[in-house]
Amino acid sequence: MASHEFTSIRSPRIKGVRRLAKRTFRQRERRFLAEGPQAVREALGAAGGGGRRRGTPPVVVEVYATAEAMRRHIELLDAARTVGVPTHRVTLDVMSELAQTVTPQGVIAVCEFVDVPLEDVREVRMVAVLSHVRDPGNAGTVLRTADAAGADAVIFTDASVDPYNGKCVRASAGSLFHLPVVVGVPVARAVDFLRGAGARVWAADGSGPRDLHAVADSGDLDGPVGWVFGNEAWGLPEETIGLTDGAVSVPIYGGAESLNLATAAAVCLYTTARQQRRP
Repeated sequence: MASHEFTSIRSPRIKGVRRLAKRTFRQRERRFLAEGPQAVREALGAAGGGGRRRGTPPVVVEVYATAEAMRRHIELLDAARTVGVPTHRVTLDVMSELAQTVTPQGVIAVCEFVDVPLEDVREVRMVAVLSHVRDPGNAGTVLRTADAAGADAVIFTDASVDPYNGKCVRASAGSLFHLPVVVGVPVARAVDFLRGAGARVWAADGSGPRDLHAVADSGDLDGPVGWVFGNEAWGLPEETIGLTDGAVSVPIYGGAESLNLATAAAVCLYTTARQQRRP
């Protein structure tokens, strides 16, 4: 059962939670919001996931839900109770104040940051690096795709969007809690780290001289691989491409001018996963 009910949007507690929609407050408190039953469910099960060690405290600090959401998603209350996370009932007005979506689903969790230091990434069979990626929806989708393709980590460089942005968290569909996420490192340091771990590092670029399928056929994706993905509008700068083993483009066989970032990343990551899993 809920430990307390909040009925006023003027409550200092509610105002404190609402402030986590802003990056400044998220970084100050090292907490963020996970909105919706899917995200909250994954967060509640993430005590040992997302690169965190088993036995660490739960990622979720507390849960806020409307009475209807509590009835509809009673398993979330049970899961919260199991790991000792308090749940608070709120009115629809309060939920509307907390939510960052037009049509709230009635449940929000306050979570601790889950990112890990670069040095804590132990496996580098396949790693995605987001360099100057600014759109949170794209970033969250790449994170979700990397998780689905079996990547070992996702690195958000210091010039990329905050992975704890609400839209990025929602677009990740819970994958933020599944694999190690590194935040705020320079792209050069990320590439050096991957190289030091024995990985080939490729830059995904629409005008790259090497064809993805040719790279795959040559065996250059069979071993450990790092992929660097760039900005949605202007791609990767030459100096970043120069840090890598080369720029690789996804072949376009039809009339489309290009692929968007998330789609191109999906093709690159799944092509790599296929090559690495061949008998």
